[in-house]
Amino acid sequence: MRKLTIAIDGPSGAGKGTVARAIAAGLGYRHVDSGAMYRAVGWKALGEGVPLDQEDAVAALAGAARIDVTAAAVTIDGIDVTRAIRTPEMDRAAAAVARLPKVRAVLVERQRQVGADGGIVMEGRDIGTVVFPHADVKIYLDATPEERARRRASDPSRSGVPSAVSDVATLLTERDRLDRTRAASPLYAAADAVVVDTTGKSVEEVVKEVMQVVEARRQPPATSR
Repeated sequence: MRKLTIAIDGPSGAGKGTVARAIAAGLGYRHVDSGAMYRAVGWKALGEGVPLDQEDAVAALAGAARIDVTAAAVTIDGIDVTRAIRTPEMDRAAAAVARLPKVRAVLVERQRQVGADGGIVMEGRDIGTVVFPHADVKIYLDATPEERARRRASDPSRSGVPSAVSDVATLLTERDRLDRTRAASPLYAAADAVVVDTTGKSVEEVVKEVMQVVEARRQPPATSR
């Protein structure tokens, strides 16, 4: 059976990571969090004192860096940054880096190389619109701002996140604004994406809904008699 390219997009807290990992595991596909690449570049730039608004310098750093994103870990130049990139500071750094067209060009090319042979579930904010505009399956996950803030506030994998949902909501609102208004690859649902509202739904319910879309695409086309 042909291996599909599955793109899952959406804002922070919509459930992309959890759902993408479950779909990849169910299909035996590779899961890639594209946002982790931007976070890793932001982490390294801050560590080396490279201003995040210096596009050429950050793009050069991204181009030279060895970035590996797997289900188990995220590394950049051999350093495990899996936990270090999941902080509010790295949220802001990733948003700043993601606004730089030259940096996006570097990382989008790498993402396309990773998914060139299919058999991949890639999550992000521009996967179905820019990275894989011809993806076999495009899913856009969304949820109410309140639901997304609640999930992020209770996420044990994130360090330094405020415990108050209202404070998290403020951070997410700013990240949404940055993602949706950037000139390079802004966040929006592709015209041919299946939009899934995850508000009030369990992970299992959302995964089942997405898998129904995937399975429909995996079926061979009916032949006419």
